[in-house]
Amino acid sequence: METKYGKAIKRLEEIITRIENEEIDIDELSESVKEAISLIQVCKGKIEKAELEVKKVVDGLESPLAEEG
Repeated sequence: METKYGKAIKRLEEIITRIENEEIDIDELSESVKEAISLIQVCKGKIEKAELEVKKVVDGLESPLAEEG
């Protein structure tokens, strides 16, 4: 199942808050950091995909205008 961007960000915030508040013991720290890295990669991938899609739309809008000029 694909992780939604908003859900990934919320989980990252939870992990960061727990680390900052020293709520994670040393045994959990490694797993929490691994999870955070995975979530960051998911978010980065979604941002890059969205950027490509927006660029395609913008390029598509610009092409007809360039041909008319």
